[in-house]
Amino acid sequence: MPHRVLVVIGGSALLIAMGVDALALAGRNLGVPFLGSIEIVQAAVLVSGAVAMLVATFAGIHARVRLLVARTSPQLRGALETFALAASAVFFMALAAGSLWITHDMWAGGEESELLHLPYRPLRLFIVLVMVAVAVAFAIRALSRRQT
Repeated sequence: MPHRVLVVIGGSALLIAMGVDALALAGRNLGVPFLGSIEIVQAAVLVSGAVAMLVATFAGIHARVRLLVARTSPQLRGALETFALAASAVFFMALAAGSLWITHDMWAGGEESELLHLPYRPLRLFIVLVMVAVAVAFAIRALSRRQT
């Protein structure tokens, strides 16, 4: 069920981006520009991309290259896969920490987009939460592999 909700959220964000971009294109051709369309598309793509990363992590379908790992023994392969999961958890936690740091530094500035004055705070918080969720999902998967 949560998987479907995430897919609907991410898909809706992509549809919004596509719709706004189509309106902007039509507006440019008709001589009626849609000012701020890029700002809306950027926010929608951020939401869609972050949700897609979350869905891929929960489903365990991130792209992986197994060229070298496939040639190792089963024990080493298991250890390398556990290491890759743990390294992914550390990587995404580092992304979350960096994003949180930037969010903290920019919080008092009241950042917003130029034309539509869309606030960046909610988007920054959203990306931090998603990065933490992805890191936790990788860590749980690494710990569960380690215990088996």
